[in-house]
Amino acid sequence: MATPDKSKKSSSGSKCCKGPGYASPKEAMKKGPREKILYMPCIVPQEQKKLKADYLATIDVDPDSQTYCKVIHRLVMPFLEDELHHSGWNACSSCHDDPTKARNKLILPALNSDRIYVIDVGADPKQPRIHKIIEPDDVHSKTGLGAPHTSHCLASGEVMISCIGDAQGNSSKSGFILLDGENFDILENWEKSHISIGYDYWYQPRYNVMISTEWGPPRVWRSGFNIQHVAEGMYGHSLHIWDWSTHKEIQTIDLGTEGAIPLEIRFLHDPDESTGYVGCTLSSAIFRFFRTAKGDWEAEKVIQVPPKKVEGWAMPDMPGLITDIVVSLDDKFLYFSNWIHGDIRQYNITDRSQPRLVGQVFLGGSVPLDGSVKVIHDEELKCQPKPVFVKGKRLEGGPQMIQLSLDGKRLYVTNSLYSVWDQQFYPEMSK
Repeated sequence: MATPDKSKKSSSGSKCCKGPGYASPKEAMKKGPREKILYMPCIVPQEQKKLKADYLATIDVDPDSQTYCKVIHRLVMPFLEDELHHSGWNACSSCHDDPTKARNKLILPALNSDRIYVIDVGADPKQPRIHKIIEPDDVHSKTGLGAPHTSHCLASGEVMISCIGDAQGNSSKSGFILLDGENFDILENWEKSHISIGYDYWYQPRYNVMISTEWGPPRVWRSGFNIQHVAEGMYGHSLHIWDWSTHKEIQTIDLGTEGAIPLEIRFLHDPDESTGYVGCTLSSAIFRFFRTAKGDWEAEKVIQVPPKKVEGWAMPDMPGLITDIVVSLDDKFLYFSNWIHGDIRQYNITDRSQPRLVGQVFLGGSVPLDGSVKVIHDEELKCQPKPVFVKGKRLEGGPQMIQLSLDGKRLYVTNSLYSVWDQQFYPEMSK
């Protein structure tokens, strides 16, 4: 999900002297306006892929609006079977004092088609339109990469997109695409070292470092989750440490089985902090990574979500399956979603090495009290959670992608992980 930036223009439409974003995360938290619009990729269920296209929904979240909490626009993609997933902005807060920059384009890669959409949200924020399409052939021929995932704007004005595998969906190579920040042409591959699997990344310029994570070869997860693929070593378990200036990998941290499938990664927002967190999906663990006194990097497990012993499910041990994490702008709280168990958790991380659970809410999941799965042993809960209904409608699936408001008072949650996996784990949600 993404919320439009309002720093370029005031509510009356007049220009101000600043560019996009804010001078610091604390300023964004203190001075940023309440969000009024959300942009959310909506994914067609697996059985409709050849009939309908994915779309970008514009949602009104202004409590004073007559269309509050309603979809007010749908931008349908012109192609089928894209599998939209993450999105990112064309300009970042490092350009906050440059009035020539504006956060007016949304970068929207597609996991299955390898297509990259550039969406104009500046001309009419309530009715976005397609500005440019980077075709898969261009991605493949110019970079050799495929399955574009995370998009970040850079201080240089360029846009960088991580890719999970190669152009054929294998793990022969992975890397990062650089786009021109003005015309959005593909410039080159960012990486100067070879890695075989990618996924997410986060950079910290003050320490001249970028850290990336691993999922697995696209051809593997595109066919659905198979526990045998884990046994065969198809899925990742390492963090890649990159020199930000030379674009070369300088260290690899193997998290082992306790860190299986490290996906979403976040540095703390304080630019002087040299630490952050990564969610390890299959092992349902959170690792803290940090810079040592010697100047290299290490990682330690700081949270473990215990599996539940169950009957009536695919396996006797049900993992939480951590799929997304987010850190509040004041670096006080870490939130993450357990897609299979069905809960969102909030941890106080003021003690960076010892996060403390301070909040939890269930939003669906695989273990509701009235479901077919029976929990026979749970290290944390005394009983199975009740199903959740909102305005009379039952929440299906589990909490997946999460986005926190600037002021840290509202957490937005979506429930689709990846359409093939949605169909596999939550067929009722797909229906």
